[in-house]
Amino acid sequence: MPVTASAPSPAREFDLEPSDNARLANLCGPLDENLRLLESRLDVQIRRRGDSFRVTGAHAESAEDTLRELFDLTKSEDVTPERVHLALTERESGSLPPDANPSEQAVRIPRGGIRARGNHQRDYLGSIRAKDLTFGIGPAGTGKTYLAVACAVEALTADKVRRIILVRPAVEAGERLGFLPGAYQYISLLR
Repeated sequence: MPVTASAPSPAREFDLEPSDNARLANLCGPLDENLRLLESRLDVQIRRRGDSFRVTGAHAESAEDTLRELFDLTKSEDVTPERVHLALTERESGSLPPDANPSEQAVRIPRGGIRARGNHQRDYLGSIRAKDLTFGIGPAGTGKTYLAVACAVEALTADKVRRIILVRPAVEAGERLGFLPGAYQYISLLR
């Protein structure tokens, strides 16, 4: 029985321009840590010589797109393994809808910009901007308060509102919410 060779995996070859060693070092990370993370997450092999890259594997196109996106980020910020993970997570959650304006999915505040991370956050930002009142419900750590406060600061700096009023939940007598985030630290400060 003859042995058939498997089809070679697709390869992508590209250069990242402009050629800048500092930006390339930022992209690759110490000891090419960021490249190794991309390799393990996307099941590809990345070979680099200067600003020329060769990516092989089933997800080579996705790896190339992610590398180009991260290289663009090196103009303004450091590329850490956490940032690589975030870029991959954003890519998995899907890109912007074709009719969406990227500037509508970002919040501009004096300290920089904040972008929606995923479809749910995009919908949440859209609702905050379109409606007078928006309720955000969901698990802790998903960015509900962070995005709401960022939108409030953006509106305040753009003179769309005159003041921001912060409120906390009203709890009737006898009802107990349990420990809220920060409650333990607050109690220990009172002692």
